[in-house]
Amino acid sequence: MAHIIVVGNEKGGAGKSTVSMHVATALARLKHRVGVIDLDLRQKTLTRYLENRLLYMQKHALDLPVPEFRDLPDVEKRELAAGENIYDRRLSMAVSGLEPICDFILIDCPGSHTRLSQVAHSLADTLITPLNDSFLDFDLLAQTDGETHEILGPSVYSEMVWSARQLRAQAGLTPIDWVVVRNRVGPQRMVNKELMIASLNKLARRLGFRIAPGFTERVTFRELFPRGLTLLDLRDIGVKQFNISMVAARQELRDLMTELKLPGVSIDF
Repeated sequence: MAHIIVVGNEKGGAGKSTVSMHVATALARLKHRVGVIDLDLRQKTLTRYLENRLLYMQKHALDLPVPEFRDLPDVEKRELAAGENIYDRRLSMAVSGLEPICDFILIDCPGSHTRLSQVAHSLADTLITPLNDSFLDFDLLAQTDGETHEILGPSVYSEMVWSARQLRAQAGLTPIDWVVVRNRVGPQRMVNKELMIASLNKLARRLGFRIAPGFTERVTFRELFPRGLTLLDLRDIGVKQFNISMVAARQELRDLMTELKLPGVSIDF
């Protein structure tokens, strides 16, 4: 069966689609068969990222690795069993269609709580949660004391992940490998950053997730999106000399892919 990677949290602007695109295309570049499903039915950022990629490839006659993308199929209500949720059926059909032809299926979730997102989390073998380096985003995982930063208890998203873990346990499936990714990190060494690291380490032990390095906030990522490109495509489009930011960003991607510890994946880019 395909290994299912879910990229999710319940807050927009954390870089979920950027992480999704880079992980999916990195796996494809490593010769793995990769399927992608975008559950953000309103913004469709990952969908547009992939569309931009196909258009750029066509315009410039390029052959870049592209994951197999699937929309959620339409389902007639009369086709549903009694009490069956239409979104459950649509997601199940999309996943089932990709499983026979994919080693990995990556599902990008919206930045809000939806039925689709909830079901997707219960399917996750690996759950990647990008998190901005801010206590505003940390509140997604846990409630904290405003002065001491002591952890008071889990927040709504952590409770959803806990529910997904229970559902998988009841179904006899392997536990979710939950990886929280510190993303869009500022380059400066600040007190807030140190507090975030300490708080995340404490919370990781309580909630059972691993912490992985993500991407530093860089202009490069905003420049890549309109062309549908990733950091690993730069040589393919003729970039011969990388600046310091590009070199550092590629290393960050290597570090992230290594830390995810996906089955059968050997990082050689």
